[in-house]
Amino acid sequence: MKTLKTGSEEEGARSETNESAAKEAPEGAPAVNANDPKMPLFDAKVPDFEHLNIEPLFTDAVDFETFTKSDFRAVKVLECEAVPKSKKLLKFVLDDGTDEKRVILSGIHEFYEPEQLIGKTCIAITNLPPRKMMGIDSCGMLISAVHKEGDEERLHLLMVDPAIPAGAKLY
Repeated sequence: MKTLKTGSEEEGARSETNESAAKEAPEGAPAVNANDPKMPLFDAKVPDFEHLNIEPLFTDAVDFETFTKSDFRAVKVLECEAVPKSKKLLKFVLDDGTDEKRVILSGIHEFYEPEQLIGKTCIAITNLPPRKMMGIDSCGMLISAVHKEGDEERLHLLMVDPAIPAGAKLY
């Protein structure tokens, strides 16, 4: 079981622990179950900054009018499942603040299991044209941060405060 150490006993944080997590946590900090849906989903491991590799910034400028055409919205993950016959794709059914559920496919299964993501609040670009993948229309793109540590790629799906309502626009 993956565990995180956070909070303090006065704050009422409690969960299951394991021997390896106990070695990583500050003394006196309670263990927190990383799969608890009330806890933020992140890897508590500090990156190896000596071997960190981040893509260079783009040098081509994008004019402000073009940038403002991208519709970034907070979305709530209602359902998430692996796409049959695909090793990479997850199918997300999302609440985007409208009356219709939005489906977005994302190639992040290597980094997340579907059940970890249900109930999370993420960020999506919602006005991309539909793109068919594995016979399913994907209507948008979820935003992730990607970097390499040595030769190993790391990906973190951008998840935000659950108090942000579905459909909230990002500026």
